[in-house]
Amino acid sequence: MFHPLRVSEVERLTDDSVAVTLTVPAELREAFRHTPGQHIAVRRTGSGGEEIRRTYSICSPAAAAGEESVLRVGIRLVDGGEFSTYALKELSAGDTVEVMQPMGRFVLEPRAGHFAAVVGGSGITPVLSIAATLLAREPEARFCLVRSDRTAASTMFLDEVADLKDRYPDRFQLVTVLSREEQQTGLPSGRLDQERLAALLPALLDVPEVDGWFLCGPYGLVQGAERALRRLGVQRSRIHEEIFHVDDVPAPAPVSAPVHSRLTATLDGRSGSWPVEEGESLLETVLRARSDAPYACKGGVCGTCRAFVVSGEVRMDRNFALEQEETDAGYVLACQSHPVTSDVELDFDR
Repeated sequence: MFHPLRVSEVERLTDDSVAVTLTVPAELREAFRHTPGQHIAVRRTGSGGEEIRRTYSICSPAAAAGEESVLRVGIRLVDGGEFSTYALKELSAGDTVEVMQPMGRFVLEPRAGHFAAVVGGSGITPVLSIAATLLAREPEARFCLVRSDRTAASTMFLDEVADLKDRYPDRFQLVTVLSREEQQTGLPSGRLDQERLAALLPALLDVPEVDGWFLCGPYGLVQGAERALRRLGVQRSRIHEEIFHVDDVPAPAPVSAPVHSRLTATLDGRSGSWPVEEGESLLETVLRARSDAPYACKGGVCGTCRAFVVSGEVRMDRNFALEQEETDAGYVLACQSHPVTSDVELDFDR
């Protein structure tokens, strides 16, 4: 469900990014209380009357019980992106944005231990919330952040990250790599690919002993970091990923549904059954009858349309949002799923 929230501040971070702070009314504070690393979906009507939905990660620390939470997201301009263009060029304090409650499983509940992240560009956004919350709440926790950006001028949340370094000098480790600009000190410029990370990370910390790795950013960076970590002996269960951009991944081939395939779906306690039309995803089948079906990106990235397969068999085109244990347990992304059997049942409420 979407709620209208008032914009209290739009802060320019770089030439192509802003941080937007939203005011949450008292009656919605519990609903919008987030876990560090979660995101929100926003929507607006485009110039042609179409509905535009996007997801943005929450960068603000999570509030403890009894504290008033701050809902702040980072938005970077995307070429041709209708919402990001609107946010950077038109959105201002006093405007209203329709927002869905926080969701997502790229999260870390504060606990003692040693944690690390490899992020690229706007991938810093959820990790900033994770690191800030962890270090503030858990005195026995440490965090290592390896971040990659094009240039210093394009780096989001410079002040916030510098503040963490000043506030927790013994527990927060920061390594910055610029791909298109030389630094006076620190590492030489260049991309953080698999080979470079495999050499760099063991020089920074005891890689296999890190309790949790958080990889966030473009597809290539995240995949390279995962392969480097696996090569260095890290268990897959300790690696958590969130993909921000998948433009360089080939689009899946069209899938034809079996003849007379039928979908039964449960959403918000109500069930319905509909035929699956040729070439459409199971999410599109539900949306024909239920406009309240949850979705945001429709690209297999955000995880908003996560559903449980009660019966039947489906095939996903691609998946950049669900962890292996989730797919093993029977969860799929409805936006990427097509029926393999003639009857399929999904539950969006589990």
